[in-house]
Amino acid sequence: MPELPEVETTRLGLLPRLQGRTLTRIVVRNPRLRWPVPDDLGVKLVGQTLRGLVRRGKYLLFDFGATTQIVHLGMSGSLRFAGPGEPAALHDHVDWLFDDGTTLRLRDPRRFGAVLWTDDATHHPLLAHLGPEPLTAEFDAAYLHAQCQRRNAAIKQVIMDAQVVVGVGNIYASESLFHAGIRPATAARRLSRPACTRLAAAIKQVLTAAIAAGGSSLRDYVHSSGELGYFQLQTRVYDRAGLPCKTCATPIRRIVQGQRASFYCPTCQR
Repeated sequence: MPELPEVETTRLGLLPRLQGRTLTRIVVRNPRLRWPVPDDLGVKLVGQTLRGLVRRGKYLLFDFGATTQIVHLGMSGSLRFAGPGEPAALHDHVDWLFDDGTTLRLRDPRRFGAVLWTDDATHHPLLAHLGPEPLTAEFDAAYLHAQCQRRNAAIKQVIMDAQVVVGVGNIYASESLFHAGIRPATAARRLSRPACTRLAAAIKQVLTAAIAAGGSSLRDYVHSSGELGYFQLQTRVYDRAGLPCKTCATPIRRIVQGQRASFYCPTCQR
């Protein structure tokens, strides 16, 4: 599913073309997403000018002044610009038309995404309890160590918990733990302060590299331009079960945690 790097790549692609543009029309072909698209979405937004576009975790927040539009890409969603007169495909559920002729289109084959609005993004139930952004100073070794000390869960599960830190999905959790030399099943409370220092730095490093690569395209995700992401070509352990570690040549192992596959090197991650 689209994770923080994919959502941030999407934001960076959308903002230059949409900021300062006025929304003239919304076309909802299928409102049955994870939560129904509100009937009054157009009433709240049409005629408003987009002031900014920020990301909170995996949510995109379109700032239309008094009203904020919340978009989540779910498991298979993507936002891209449709060409002039380009017909909608089967899974193209929502279009936003702007005053310069630009059409933004949501494609979501599995329909686990969301398109909502709020007058108070800070206190919206989907956003109010999120943890810090991993690429900010608020997320550091001291914070991570304090969070780990009170948790018996496996460290991979902890760093994927959006109330601990937002946006660290399955691919990037496995990669970060490899770079930090920590096995994914290690109990969080067992991590020392130095281990948390390595892990916090690794999370920042991996996410930054993934954004620079345009995210990962494993199934449905594409950029707003329609291009693919390429971080999957750089992974050290993710989806490489049985293949030799790129550092030590030990075969990569695969385990299942919380119904998700985890990958690690038994030599590099002790």
